[in-house]
Amino acid sequence: MTQADKVLLTIEGPIATVTLNRPDRLNAMDSDVWLGLRQAALGIIGDNDVRVAILTGAGDKAFSAGLDLKAVSAGGISLGQSRSGFENLRAMKAIFSMFEEMAVPVIAAINGYCMGAGMELILTCDVRLAADTSILSIPEVTFGIIPDMGGTQRLPRIVGPGKAKELIYTGRRIDAQEALRIGLVDHVYPREQLMAEARKLAEEIASMQPAAVQAAKRAINVAMSYSLDAGLNYETASALNAMGGAETLAQGASAFTERTRS
Repeated sequence: MTQADKVLLTIEGPIATVTLNRPDRLNAMDSDVWLGLRQAALGIIGDNDVRVAILTGAGDKAFSAGLDLKAVSAGGISLGQSRSGFENLRAMKAIFSMFEEMAVPVIAAINGYCMGAGMELILTCDVRLAADTSILSIPEVTFGIIPDMGGTQRLPRIVGPGKAKELIYTGRRIDAQEALRIGLVDHVYPREQLMAEARKLAEEIASMQPAAVQAAKRAINVAMSYSLDAGLNYETASALNAMGGAETLAQGASAFTERTRS
């Protein structure tokens, strides 16, 4: 399987779908997968017609089992550049962050095992949907390391520091219902309905004004990283910029009123 085959990008109208495509390896991540994720992200960023993206795994067993341990045993995972270990990790993290920072919302459709780096990848997504068969874990400490693809930073922001510490310190596996209970995922569906529900949500988001959705995403991301005061100021500036003047605001209000009447 070539690098281009390991991560697939398909674009249908305003919806992009990124698929980790190593089902025989439970979509485990090697160097090619990281590079494929970067190419897929660049493809979405470069297409102004895309309004929302779905991130999922091929097959019916896994979103991603995490790092490809065979690749690690064979010499590690590197992006093919002459870097120190620190710089290599930074480069790998930056690829994950592309999904968090891209303008359009990203929906994770978690279709089975979601472990380690796979779980750290879904933490970069805006909304997380899970199949009822999904098993999630962030088990790095069981290998004598810590989560190094953003897990120690993003997980506490999503589930709170206490639950994040419990999951990270123990490497415990949880099922989809437990993930829903603690807020790690937002919805759980029967596996056979997962992609249809992800598509339905994507279509709903895509039907909204893209500039407003994208401004809201940026403002919410700011809320996760800065103080409340800084976030409120950013929100005010973004709102004024998105309005584009009184005429645009009036047109939007009128369109909303018509939709609610129909």
